[in-house]
Amino acid sequence: MELILLERVKNLGDLGDKVTVRPGYGRNFLLPQGKAVPVTDENLADFESRRAELERKQADKLAAAQARAEQLSEAVLIIARKAGTEGKLFGSVNAADISDAADILGIQLSKAEIRLPHGPLRMVDDYEVGVHLHTDVDTVVKVHVVAEEEDEE
Repeated sequence: MELILLERVKNLGDLGDKVTVRPGYGRNFLLPQGKAVPVTDENLADFESRRAELERKQADKLAAAQARAEQLSEAVLIIARKAGTEGKLFGSVNAADISDAADILGIQLSKAEIRLPHGPLRMVDDYEVGVHLHTDVDTVVKVHVVAEEEDEE
């Protein structure tokens, strides 16, 4: 299946590239996500007329992602959870918890952007969690998991 890319796609190509992909990848991911259009004379002409607009949008997205990366690299997210005496959490800290902690600091972060390759965090400790904000922008955010203070009455 031949497609024209409408934005940069990692390991595939850049804006305006004509690529050949497997039909399932094109039909199920690239076309529905608006990342590509089929190669036709009409689509080629439409792409060339919109090229400057698409390049500007791509540059704006990249600048916004870099600004968010700067905010995240300076932030320290503190998450309190109930924990045992040896520091093992009752439960875990997952991507949604990290996203919520970033929202509290006023930093927009979706849970799909958070990378936890070893699964959820299960111990009280300091972690550096990978964040994928854009095809060209990856950063890390510091997450400090602490034990909740128990109220003694």
